[in-house]
Amino acid sequence: MTKYEEVFQKSLKQPEIFWAEAAEGISWYKKWDRVLDDDNPPFYRWFEGAEMNTCYNALDRHVENGRGDQSAIIYDSPVTDTIQIITYNQLRDKVAVFAGVLQAQGVVKGDTVIIYMPMIPEAAVAMLACARLGAIHSVVFGGFAAHELAIRVDHAQPKVIVTASGAIEGGKILAYKPLVDKALDMADHQPQKCIVFQRFFVTAELQEGRDLDWQQEVDRTAPVDCVPVKATDPLYILYTSGTTGMPKGVMRDNGGHAVALHWSMKNVYNVDAGDVFWSASDVGWVVGHSYIVYGPLLRGCTSVFYEGKPIGTPDPGAFWRVISQHGVKVLFTAPTAFRAIKKEDPDGQYCKKYDLSSFEALYLAGERLDPDTYHWAGDLLKCPVIDHWWQTETGWAIVANCRGIEQFSVKPGSPTKAVPGYDVRILDEHGKELGPNEEGNVVIKLPLPPGTLASLWRDDEKFIKSYMSNFQGYYETSDGGYIDEDGYVFVMGRMDDVINIAGHRLSTGAMEEVVSNHSDVAECAVFGTHDQLKGEIPVGLIVLKSGVNRDFEEVKKELVQMVREQIGPIACYRESALTARLPKTRSGKILRGTMRSIANGKEYRMPSTIDDPAILDEIKEVLSGMGLPK
Repeated sequence: MTKYEEVFQKSLKQPEIFWAEAAEGISWYKKWDRVLDDDNPPFYRWFEGAEMNTCYNALDRHVENGRGDQSAIIYDSPVTDTIQIITYNQLRDKVAVFAGVLQAQGVVKGDTVIIYMPMIPEAAVAMLACARLGAIHSVVFGGFAAHELAIRVDHAQPKVIVTASGAIEGGKILAYKPLVDKALDMADHQPQKCIVFQRFFVTAELQEGRDLDWQQEVDRTAPVDCVPVKATDPLYILYTSGTTGMPKGVMRDNGGHAVALHWSMKNVYNVDAGDVFWSASDVGWVVGHSYIVYGPLLRGCTSVFYEGKPIGTPDPGAFWRVISQHGVKVLFTAPTAFRAIKKEDPDGQYCKKYDLSSFEALYLAGERLDPDTYHWAGDLLKCPVIDHWWQTETGWAIVANCRGIEQFSVKPGSPTKAVPGYDVRILDEHGKELGPNEEGNVVIKLPLPPGTLASLWRDDEKFIKSYMSNFQGYYETSDGGYIDEDGYVFVMGRMDDVINIAGHRLSTGAMEEVVSNHSDVAECAVFGTHDQLKGEIPVGLIVLKSGVNRDFEEVKKELVQMVREQIGPIACYRESALTARLPKTRSGKILRGTMRSIANGKEYRMPSTIDDPAILDEIKEVLSGMGLPK
């Protein structure tokens, strides 16, 4: 039995022993009465009866154990030309004082606080200050439209909102305070106070009686200690993107979250205390919660806070500069970031300018990793490229190549094997378990491991309906895929990305994988459109690499041939169109569902997370030019 098999089998067969051992990595005020409370499925609770504090585990204990002078956060902001090193001592002190600011405004254990901030260290300070008090934070991605913020204000009902005066997006100043004011004008619930961090390039006007200046409050406030909370008490709410109507607020608890993330840093990412870890994401997303703020700090790592883009701040060498300058050991980002770099610098010339000797591995998640990007990144960086798969709901990896346990050989297109703690299965629509290489619904047998969603905030009924009702005893991921004979999991995309062509169910994700392998293709999206004869047929939108000047008709013919050869004539892939860019969320996910609605002439809601709403008009023109609905 391999080392991985030994660890994995123990996690499934003896979960309480496994997670009790993992929990020794966390400091507790009081140990648990039971490791797993399974009295009320599917509402499982980990470390019942235990008491701890997440902020203490992320900061104070490292200071007490001699890491106070180590860098906790490296803030690197090419958009403001700023680099700032914050030690564990300094971060602990900042958080303790800001917790005092929140406490002075009446925030106590169990209260909610909305944080609406850009990628600055103060966002982490606010999050950790909430955790220090036992308050529940809900981070809303900075720059979200006022309407979307108002929905979250009404649902989370915060006592306080914490924001900044603004951010720099694409070279332009985006003022946050007018968005907050507009959201509060729209919202029924009104927070008692709004605390504003003023940035040097934009000043927010403060409303007397409600708004407070961050620095002024900090200057007159004394630090406060950590408040013990139950392991099962909520740590945060994070609303899933693109919600319609009432949002789904994923609720994470304190104890299981701390144990799982601390364990994952070493076992999944192979980093430990003192290592420099960089997650190139945003605190507004789950990746930012798990692997910019909590995971690295719980483990005692140094976390890079990057306020910039993979390209354009200032060039496609931005990532290589950060890795070289700060001695980054592991980078975690989205495949779309690397596709952007590949498009601008297909030969990797910018990479050659920097010393990347500190760099050990690249981790990618958030979107399917197409084999072309996988090979391009691996050839360029000469290091392991690790695809791994997880969700906002799980909070950490479901499937990964766990380098800290045992590194496996890679199969392009697969994020490798299930992470210990996750019992991944493939079921057909009737709930029957499928065999190797049979495609179906990817599900996880209950109970889910620690650190995953405990429920949805203020909506247990929707929690059951959304995730637990279709397959009794399983968590439904809503993704389709298969597991091969070696236990490698292949996630082919959302189940609604499966299209029915003349009675044959085929994955557009599989077609997309083929198309993306074309040497001239930088990015692509394949989705189904209505066809009177066959029910549905696939359509591809293609972004070509920089410098490709070929006749697109030739490229189209080659794509048709590639899909025909690798999937078969049954795929009926004939239609491709050239586009300058694809619509994406701010976290980099391609909005296939929105494009599918446009292509099929259906009504759609402007996704709240869209990076640039104007792009949808471009996509409409492209699809219209193909003879598809406007």
